[in-house]
Amino acid sequence: MTQNALSAAPTDVSCELGKDHPSTIAGRPSTGRLIGIDLARGLAVFGMYSAHVGPDVTVGGPVGFLLETARGRSSALFALLAGFSLVLITGRPHPRTGRSGRQAVGKIVIRAAVLVVLGYALTALDTGVDVILSFYGLLFLAVLPLYRLRARTLAVIAAAGAVIMPQTLFLIRKSIDEGNWADVVIGWDPLARLSGTDGSIELLFTGEYPVLTWMPFLVAGMAVGRLDLTRPGIRSRLALTGGALALVGYGSSWLALRLVPSALSAVAAATGSGSASSAWWSDTVGEPDDGTPLAWLLVAAPHSQTTFSIVGNTGVALAAVAACLTVADRMPGLTRLARPLAAVGMAALTVYVLHIVALWFFADVWYVAAVEGETLSALPVLLGFIAAATLLATVWTRRFRRGPLEHLLHVATQPARHI
Repeated sequence: MTQNALSAAPTDVSCELGKDHPSTIAGRPSTGRLIGIDLARGLAVFGMYSAHVGPDVTVGGPVGFLLETARGRSSALFALLAGFSLVLITGRPHPRTGRSGRQAVGKIVIRAAVLVVLGYALTALDTGVDVILSFYGLLFLAVLPLYRLRARTLAVIAAAGAVIMPQTLFLIRKSIDEGNWADVVIGWDPLARLSGTDGSIELLFTGEYPVLTWMPFLVAGMAVGRLDLTRPGIRSRLALTGGALALVGYGSSWLALRLVPSALSAVAAATGSGSASSAWWSDTVGEPDDGTPLAWLLVAAPHSQTTFSIVGNTGVALAAVAACLTVADRMPGLTRLARPLAAVGMAALTVYVLHIVALWFFADVWYVAAVEGETLSALPVLLGFIAAATLLATVWTRRFRRGPLEHLLHVATQPARHI
C-alpha cells in the first residue's frame, strides 16, 4: 500500500511538509515542519507494514485488535494526508496564484507521473502487495482542479463524493461484469499495454484503490490543509468530527446489516464466509467471489468501497491526525520520544518503497522455508521491518531534510520552475 502520507508519494507523498509550519501561518517565516503530520505519516507507514508482513488478524488479543485497526485504515490515512500535502505544495493557507500557482500545478503533475511509473515498477516485482502509488498518482491529477477551494467547500465535496461515488462505482462494476466494454477499453489503452495490467480501467474502477471512491479521502485532507491548525480548539473539533464520522460510518453499517432483511446472509453467501457479522468493521469477511450483491453497499469493511466504509475510515484518519497534532503541540516529552516515528513520516515514500523491494528480495528465503516445512513468525518479521525502517529514517533525517527518494522526487519537479 502506500501514501508523505507516503511522505513523498501521495501528497507529495514526499511532501516535505516543508514550509508551512504554524509560524508561517501566523506571518513569521519558518522552515520548520508540521511534526504532527509527520507522526501521522509514520503511523500510516507502519500500518501498511502490518498489513503486508504482519500476523493475520485472527491471532486475536491486543495484537489482533491493533492489526485489524490498521487494515485499510492506514491506507485511508495516507490518502487523507496526501490531500493535505497537495495543499501544502499549492499554497497554505492561501492557494498560490499567477506564475507561482502554475508552477505548483506543474510540480503536482510531474509528481503524479513519477508516482504512476514507480507504482507500476513496484507492481512488476510481483510481491503480492497491492501497490498504491500508481493510484495515488492519478488521484493527484483528479483532485488538482479543486486546489483553490475553501475548507468548507472542500468538506462538502468530500461528503458528496462519499455518498455518490460508491454507488456509481457499484453500477460501473456491475456493467463491467455483465458486458465486454472494459475489455475493449483495455485493448486500446496504451497504459495497459505498457504496464501489463488493466491500465486505466484498473486505476479508476476495478483496482484495490479505485480513484472513484478514494477521491473523497484526498479532498477531506485538502479541507484539513486549508484550516488554521493553530486556532484554539481546532484540533478538538477535528477529533470530535473524526469520532462522529467513525460512529456514523461503522455504526450505521452495523445497524443496516442487521435491520435490512437477508443482508447478512447475502453478504456471507457472496463472500463464501461462514458469517458476515463482522462486515461492519473487519476485512475478515473477505470480498465477493462471483458478483456483488446489492447488500454489499451496507458493508463498512476496509476496501469495500462503500459509503459507510469511506465515512468510517475518514473519521479514524481525522482522529489520528488530531491526536498526532495534539501530541506534537502539547506533549514535548512524548514528542521527543516519538521523533523516530516522525523521521519515518519524513521519509515515508522511501521506506514504503524499500519494504516492497525487501519483500521481493527475500521472497526466496520465505519460499525455501515453506518448502522445508519451517515457518517464519510474522510478528518478529514485522518488528524487524519496523526497526530497520526506523533506524534508516532516523539516521538519514538527522542529516538531510528529505528522504532519498523524496529528494529525487523534489529534483524531478524542478523543471516546473521554468513555467
